[in-house]
Amino acid sequence: MSIFRSLFSLLLVIVATVLVACSGPQVQIPTTYSPEKIAQLEVYVTPIESAREKMETLKTLISDQNWVNIRTYIHGPLGQLRQDMLNLSRSLLPKDQDQATALAREVFGHLERLDVAAKDRSLTQAGVQYREALEDFDAFLNLIPKAS
Repeated sequence: MSIFRSLFSLLLVIVATVLVACSGPQVQIPTTYSPEKIAQLEVYVTPIESAREKMETLKTLISDQNWVNIRTYIHGPLGQLRQDMLNLSRSLLPKDQDQATALAREVFGHLERLDVAAKDRSLTQAGVQYREALEDFDAFLNLIPKAS
């Protein structure tokens, strides 16, 4: 009989431990952006918006067919863009993260193909990739909430 009591006590301890461990507080995932979160996102958005403005220089380089400087510009002033966009997309709400990450990858893909077009000196392909990069870039920026 004492063995049953010992086993029963051990079983109760295990059940109590599991119940306590599994009954932690429920994490609420926010569904809207708080003013504090928007202020935090503004810090991430500033360099990305600056990079978007720099895209106009890239347009000029393409129209001038300045192939070496196109490649240099993509890897130089726009070189940090990939990391900045991915950091920002990770800071968004879960409902926006997947779309933001996909758009950021699209922008990178277009810039990589633009780099190849500049290497091949293909004005047509460079123009197409530039326009598509801008469209995806603007779509990415439209996902970011703005302060009212």
